[in-house]
Amino acid sequence: MDSAPEIEVLKNRDPILAQAIARIGQCQLYQNPPQGDLFFCLSRSIIHQQLSTKVAQTIHHRFLQLYPDPQVPLAEQVGNTPDEVLRAVGISRPKISYLKDLARQAIDSLPPIEELSQMEDEAIIETLTQVKGIGRWSAQMLLIFRLQRPDVFPIDDLGIRTAIKQLYGLETLPDRATTASYGQKWTPYTSIASWYLWQSLKLKSIG
Repeated sequence: MDSAPEIEVLKNRDPILAQAIARIGQCQLYQNPPQGDLFFCLSRSIIHQQLSTKVAQTIHHRFLQLYPDPQVPLAEQVGNTPDEVLRAVGISRPKISYLKDLARQAIDSLPPIEELSQMEDEAIIETLTQVKGIGRWSAQMLLIFRLQRPDVFPIDDLGIRTAIKQLYGLETLPDRATTASYGQKWTPYTSIASWYLWQSLKLKSIG
């Protein structure tokens, strides 16, 4: 997906974001789209919740190594894995219950990723948040990174709020309404804007 025209729209609408875009460079959001079925994507999201990236990646790697094909752990396999085995690789007890619920629903009721891709954003969020441990934020991450939806703005994301505070010189973190108001001027390309906001958090270390 060529995002250059979309980036030009964002730059023309928002001079401050334009400065960040100039420093960060080419958008890489769509260069290496992640793969995997719905179970793989959501299980990864559950494991990553409330952990640093490094710790989450380590635990997720250990989790995948439990299965014959680490690239495609099956819902049936995870559902049949004893809790103590999952605990041994670092997964908390609440997350184990989330993974088991996800496995059950992936087998019984959740649509495949190909079917989800034909649905509207809010319908996808409503479907996925029926799974224990999958909230609106997790569903939005799937929309942005796996389904590549262009206009998803996770207003509850701490990184997004922190980036807005830093870029726009706010005294405190913006509340949900304030965050949403920034997103309005980036529609219909809020997913790309969100990627640049996340990347802007790294600017102090590289600039």
